[in-house]
Amino acid sequence: MEVFNELAVEIQKQWFKDWFNSPYYHLLYNNRDNAEAATFIDKLLNYLHPSANSTMLDVACGTGRHSSYLAAKGYTVTGIDLSIRSINIAKKLENDHLSFYQHDMRLPFRVNYFDFVFNFFTSFGYFDTERENENALRTMRNALKPGGCLVLDYLNSPYVKNNLVPFEVKETGDVVFDIVREVNDGKFQKQINILDRSRLYRTTFTENVSAFTLHDFEEMFAHQGLQITDIFGDYHFNSYDEQHSPRLIIVATKH
Repeated sequence: MEVFNELAVEIQKQWFKDWFNSPYYHLLYNNRDNAEAATFIDKLLNYLHPSANSTMLDVACGTGRHSSYLAAKGYTVTGIDLSIRSINIAKKLENDHLSFYQHDMRLPFRVNYFDFVFNFFTSFGYFDTERENENALRTMRNALKPGGCLVLDYLNSPYVKNNLVPFEVKETGDVVFDIVREVNDGKFQKQINILDRSRLYRTTFTENVSAFTLHDFEEMFAHQGLQITDIFGDYHFNSYDEQHSPRLIIVATKH
């Protein structure tokens, strides 16, 4: 019985495994702004000036919208994600410049291989332990060639705390999402209560994302031998302001 309880606790901790594989996850977030993503990538490439033969890794790539856009520019792009559902969708986009793999970012993936590693749209901070977060960041760092560049795009915790919307209801077709947001124990917690009227079915998922600050990232990056070279506060590459910037976009190089 004790072993079963430990397993149940572990499954609950790994909330992202079930949620990111759920069709309701893709339904809730199906309205993400592809035009905004393309504009962000264009600005990023204009800033980074990658060579034409650059190799790029998109960590936690989801269904591949960023990866495919980068590959369309001629770069050789690899996307990895834990969700097999997302990877199966992304694989339909594969070509000579673009490949996708199901992979856990906490585990190593190709060492000293890529010129650039990207982690977009707050695809970090899901894990409960410092060691797991270190492992994920180490995967990104080790995947880079010496002198390679990491770009990590995270929410700006002080801004999100001050602008938290505690309750929200979204409807998509027959599905109603009743969303409750709060800050608990250093994490942003989003409880998503789902009513699928077509199936007469209810379920609940809870997202937990660490409320990391710039100072936290500075410590984590330094520990992994990553030198921060720039920090931006939004997808238009405006300067970072702790209280007013919606994003925390960190650019770093591997020593």
